[in-house]
Amino acid sequence: MRAIVDLALPPRCPGCGAVTREPHRFCAACWGALRFLGPPWCAACHAPFAFDRGEGALCGDCLARPPRHAGVRAAVAYGEVARRVVLRFKYGRRTALAETVARPMARLMPDQAALLVPVPLHRRRLWSRGFNQAALIAAAIARRTGVPADPFALERRRATIVLRGLGARQRAAAVRGAFVVPEKRRAAIRGKAVVLVDDVHTSGATADACTAALLRAGATRVTILCWARVLDADTD
Repeated sequence: MRAIVDLALPPRCPGCGAVTREPHRFCAACWGALRFLGPPWCAACHAPFAFDRGEGALCGDCLARPPRHAGVRAAVAYGEVARRVVLRFKYGRRTALAETVARPMARLMPDQAALLVPVPLHRRRLWSRGFNQAALIAAAIARRTGVPADPFALERRRATIVLRGLGARQRAAAVRGAFVVPEKRRAAIRGKAVVLVDDVHTSGATADACTAALLRAGATRVTILCWARVLDADTD
């Protein structure tokens, strides 16, 4: 039966749509175009280094302003293929791609992780899109790792403007106070090492605001886990 289904609806590359041997697998060209991230990296924010600077080395940004979070763990650098996957997922409604991106993300889970919390959408955005991509990714990671996910641990209590094109201070001001842990969810957060899940990490303004809300609610630490990280663009 599987052979018949594959013949009629063969698995396709998440990046370009070419036929592949298995679901959630990239073709050779798209796979080669992905830049997977990992050490050596900044000890604080996990921004990749070109060479090993030694244990505990920090990037310039973290030396100037240490982050409140426990690092950004991204599966890949944001590039053309990673971008196409995100666009197909979010706007093409290819929700099965949550499993595709969750696989490499799950390998980056911190050992002490106790709870997965997706970055929430405002209710108007959720109604128009029909799903929260971060929540679907968190659920897929939970299935692979056994770490529970709570899609209601954070709320976006007000809509925020598009951050693209804004400076760092403007971005921080735009999302300040936009996220809150509901009172009935605080007990589940208190004392936990939380992993904040998103699809793309860009300027970090949204992640910083979410981190602040989770720490206020009693989380012991917050690690950011995402599919792609923008390394050289001023967008969010």
